[in-house]
Formats: sequence, C-alpha cells, structure tokens
Amino acid sequence: MTASIAGTRHTVLGTALRVRTTGEGAPTVLLHGGGPGCSAWTDFAALVPELPGRRLVLVDLPQYGDSDAPRADLPLFSFHARYVTALLDDLGIERADFVCQSLGGAVALLIAARHPHRVGRIVLTGSRPAELGGTPGVSGAEIRAAYYGGEGPTPEKMRDLISLHEWNDPAMVPETTIAERFRNSVSTTALALGTDIEARGRPEDLGPLLPEVAAPVLLLWGSADPFADVGYAARLAAALPAAALEVLPDTAHHPQEERPRDYARLAEAFLRDPSPSDSRQTDPRLAPVEATRCES
Repeated sequence: MTASIAGTRHTVLGTALRVRTTGEGAPTVLLHGGGPGCSAWTDFAALVPELPGRRLVLVDLPQYGDSDAPRADLPLFSFHARYVTALLDDLGIERADFVCQSLGGAVALLIAARHPHRVGRIVLTGSRPAELGGTPGVSGAEIRAAYYGGEGPTPEKMRDLISLHEWNDPAMVPETTIAERFRNSVSTTALALGTDIEARGRPEDLGPLLPEVAAPVLLLWGSADPFADVGYAARLAAALPAAALEVLPDTAHHPQEERPRDYARLAEAFLRDPSPSDSRQTDPRLAPVEATRCES
C-alpha cells in the first residue's frame, strides 16, 4: 500500500464523507467494497499510481473508512447512491467515469440507471447487484457475522477474512492492508453497525434497472472470486445493454490489489476507448476452460 493521501471531509446531506483527490484529467470516481474495514484507500491504494492522467476521486462511502455513519433510511444501494450523487454536485463534477469494487459497483450501476447524464464509463469488479441465477457465492452477511461475532474482531480474523475470501494468494496480502482494515473495522461506529442489517441498509436487487444502464461497462473480474464467479459475471454482462467481460487469472475478489498493473492496463484501455462496448459480442479473451475452472 502506497503512502496515504489525507484527503478532506465534504459534508453532503448532513454527513461528512472522506474524499481523497489526486491527479489531473478526466474525473474518475473510485468506490470501494462493503467488507469489514473497507475504504477507498484500502481497496485502491495500489491502483492509484497506475492510473496517471486522471483526476482520481476516492470516496469513503457512509459508514466506512473515515466517513460519518448515519443509519440507512433507504435500501443498501440507493442509500449510498444518494450520497455519491450529492457529493458529485458538491465537487462540481457533472459527469465522471467510475472504477468500482463490489458494493461500489452496484452503487455506480444504480446511479447510471437513474442519472445517465452523470456517468461516462464504469469499470466494475466483483459486484453482485442482482439475483441472476447460478451457484450462490459465499455470503457477505455470514462473513461479517463471523468477523464481528464470538470474541469480536481481531487482527487474526481480519487476516483470515482477506486471505480466504478476497485475495487468491494469502502470502501476498500486505500487513499494512490488514492493519488498516482492522483499524477501520473497530471504530465505535463500525462496531455499532457491524451486523445491524437495518442500520446498514436492507438488501436491494437491481435486476429490473439493469436494462436502463446505458453507460458502457467493463466487468473486470478475478478468476477465483468466491462471491460472484465468472459465470455470474457473464450473466451480468449479458443483462447490461453495453458491457464487456475481462477475467484476470490467479486473482480473487480484489484483483485491483493483487495485480494492479494488469488491472490498470485493461481499465485504462477501456476508459479511453471511444467506441461503445457490446455485451452481445463474444469476447475471445474469456476462455471457456477458465470459466469452467472458476465455477467448479
């Protein structure tokens, strides 16, 4: 993990959000995942130096990182999308590209469906915004319950959580990532909201809204993602009007951390591509043997 950017706190809708901004160029919003202790910096620090020439806006969503933690008064994705949209207004950003992990990807899809003029292109990783059939992945709710249950959070439990579910090679997980994720997960507000589904936002299925996402989407997937396998990613790509799927081998739920250079190369090529994507085209880089191995 590279040296942290302190950032500033922007108050929108009565809630202070931690926002880190770096670089110049096309506005690109980075939205993190929903695992215990996640923040924009824990999820994307390794990617930041690999995306020069962009104005990167790293947002800690409400209830995460160094942002305030109001109780959700809307379903999960709608709750966060409302704050991100208000933040774009506060920052004077009329339209942005998005690079998103898991929870953040579902939030970006919802914004794209409801406010299409605000979203250019979306790079989406490990998100499960809708029930699309197939073999269920591991349950984030069960993982969260185990982490906050028993004796409560510990650094060892955080190390196991990341190693078992988020990285393909446990030996490569940086100790700094484990330490920061643990620190974030044991704040007073994080402990209070740990397993409170009502406070964190009820589950939300975006299936009916997926056909309304006009923005081109790149699904940049880890080959061994236990939350949503490659088969799910292919079904999600097919459900979106303009989507392409790329699979990074030997990675799991956080490929942008495991292979940031490869991830950035694919993401940047997509974000700079002036032509629309088409989910109905067959991507020759998605080898059937890879999909079969990942779904087993």
